[in-house]
Amino acid sequence: MTLEQERKSHCWPWVRKAGTAAMWAAASWLAYVLALRIFNPPITPLIALRALEYQIEDRNVQTEWEWVSLQDIPLHVQQSVVAAEDARFMEHWGIDFSAVEDAIDDSEGRKRPRGASTITMQTVKNVFLWPGRSYVRKFIEAVMAPVAGLVWGKRRTLEIYLNVIEWGEGVYGIQAASRHYFGKPVNQLSLSQAAALAAVLPAPRRLSPTNLSAVSRQRYDRIVKEASAVPLPTHFYVPASVRRRARS
Repeated sequence: MTLEQERKSHCWPWVRKAGTAAMWAAASWLAYVLALRIFNPPITPLIALRALEYQIEDRNVQTEWEWVSLQDIPLHVQQSVVAAEDARFMEHWGIDFSAVEDAIDDSEGRKRPRGASTITMQTVKNVFLWPGRSYVRKFIEAVMAPVAGLVWGKRRTLEIYLNVIEWGEGVYGIQAASRHYFGKPVNQLSLSQAAALAAVLPAPRRLSPTNLSAVSRQRYDRIVKEASAVPLPTHFYVPASVRRRARS
């Protein structure tokens, strides 16, 4: 056996093991994606990592997180967030190639390129991955998003997103954000309050929906104008009173 053959004979077992591990990891992830069609995530990496971060910094930040069904989130609230984060949400299955192209064109000459994350990509990041800027994470996110979007469908994707997105230090999901900033459940939010919450999503730990910055105010004005035109199906929001009458 030559030296080259001996080297290959030692390498192949490791390659096979790595391939097998990757297949098991992919299968486990897909099983979890399928489970999330029905079950809500018990926790997310973002929530766990933030809690650890606050503990290391010795900061007393309580986690506020309360799941709410999509049908209990008013349509104008859903539309406000979609208008702010992914206006073409209903037109793609995870990656908005038009937004990517726009971001590339808009980023020429910029030191910090504009992002083009869709709601599906952000949901994948929050539920499966880690925060921060990383090309590796972005690649994994882009691979996962179309699969998750296809398995979950638009309605479930939006429901998960609205319930796991970070809305401040220790504040996760639209219900917790509504109670934290406006002292009311999400089904009582006005359009202006929903738009204010959506306006701070680019930097929710730094910005406040109750005291909008100049840049956030510009986003707020755009969201208020565009929210009603976001083409979300009306069945995404069915008031609880209507559901009760239908059951009786």
